[in-house]
Amino acid sequence: MLAKNKKKLKGELEKLQKLGIKNIIDGKLLDSSSKKTFQNHTPVDGKFICDVPEGSIKDIDKAAKCAKKAFNTWKNIDHKSRKEILYNIADKIESYAEEIAVLESYDTGQPIRFTKKAAIRGAYNFRYFADKTIDAANGLSTPDTHHVNFTMKQPIGPVGVITPWNAPFMLSTWKIAPALAAGCTVVHKPAELSPVTANYLSKAAHEAGLPDGVWNTVHGYGETVGKALTEHDDIKAIAFVGETTTGSHIMRQGASTLKRVHFELGGKNPVIVFDDADLDRALDAVIFMKYSLNGERCTSSSRLILHEKIYDSFLKKLKARVNKIKVGNPLDPNTEIGPLIHSSHQEKVLSYANLAKEEGANILAGGDKPKGKLSKGCYVNPTLVDGVTPKMRLGQEEVFGPFLSVMKFKTEAQALKIANSVRYGLTAYIWTNDTSRAHRIARDVEAGMVWINSQNVRHLPTPFGGVKYSGIGRDGGEYSFDFYMETKNICVAYGTHSIPKLGK
Repeated sequence: MLAKNKKKLKGELEKLQKLGIKNIIDGKLLDSSSKKTFQNHTPVDGKFICDVPEGSIKDIDKAAKCAKKAFNTWKNIDHKSRKEILYNIADKIESYAEEIAVLESYDTGQPIRFTKKAAIRGAYNFRYFADKTIDAANGLSTPDTHHVNFTMKQPIGPVGVITPWNAPFMLSTWKIAPALAAGCTVVHKPAELSPVTANYLSKAAHEAGLPDGVWNTVHGYGETVGKALTEHDDIKAIAFVGETTTGSHIMRQGASTLKRVHFELGGKNPVIVFDDADLDRALDAVIFMKYSLNGERCTSSSRLILHEKIYDSFLKKLKARVNKIKVGNPLDPNTEIGPLIHSSHQEKVLSYANLAKEEGANILAGGDKPKGKLSKGCYVNPTLVDGVTPKMRLGQEEVFGPFLSVMKFKTEAQALKIANSVRYGLTAYIWTNDTSRAHRIARDVEAGMVWINSQNVRHLPTPFGGVKYSGIGRDGGEYSFDFYMETKNICVAYGTHSIPKLGK
């Protein structure tokens, strides 16, 4: 399979390097207005992938104006036609599944065992929201004695979507599918560190019959095109997935135009394991939720909070498993951890291993780079650290890599205090067979999402989002439409109410 994936990749890279990546504005493939480009390299070994247009303020302005013009058409397309187009997009995405898998793996360093599911999940997102187009505008009926009130939802207008580098394809579909289903038009700004599959996604949409201007893609840096997008008056809302500090910048930049914002930001998520839990299942879930996707996921359970009775035995099994995790070429189906997104991020994650030593924690596994043939890439060995306390930086800061910190607790109250001791509040995972305890902690833990006796299993109708510094708003099902649509109330009189008379 590795040889087959490499062969497929070679063919796709030849196309990319011949044609390059372009901005897609009003359905046309365009260079940046400045003609500037930047180079994209793989974290596997630093080799060149392709040139990417360095978008400008002019490009964002053009894309936003096209989205505004197209909005007048797209919002009025009947729901059956809109549903059919979204279904066609899903079919087109699946037709590019192999290309998407190898390119995303090579571009991001994510193991192909995960990226091969990206197209399938992306297609599912479009089909799910396609089925929601008929219900998107639904509201409530609230009759009074002399009036009937009813509400309807209407698309907010052109929206900006800024997506991250860790799971770029799937997360783009997650944001853009409900926007299109709601009747909004889109200007998409992909992460500059993982730009490749964004064009396959947009290409699939246009081949599926999406009208020109409804979906525009502008590549470039956050400080320029990202800032221009968040400040543009024609863009009515910004959906952003990424780092917390960037989210606060976007909020400031959009303030002057009163932009609605939806943020899915960082996390320092706890997984609490009590001594009465199914420990074998808990061990599998702890390892998967921290080390899958290279640990570069906002929902990863990065703080393991273990009951003192099981601390030593659980940690011993955990250490043995972590040391067996296969680090390697992300195109190899046997690889479980690939290279991190960039050398700067690699160094950031490794710096926390040095910090562990400074703060008095114990590195039980990893904390270094692999040697040999992997030394040229942005690899970090899966790292396990115990002896961590909530006051340490290791217990507070998001590492965003294959790095797990372990803490000990004695009582339920102590576990909850540790879990809530950080500024983030995205997810929490609770492992116990005590039903009452599970409900108490789920109620009191400061998190937007809680899984009990489970890893993160995504169900699209449920709300996805965090509290505190982990975000604003919710994705998923009807919750997505709360962001992409405005609610309008209409009041109709029966003609039986009295009207005050002035000046008679």
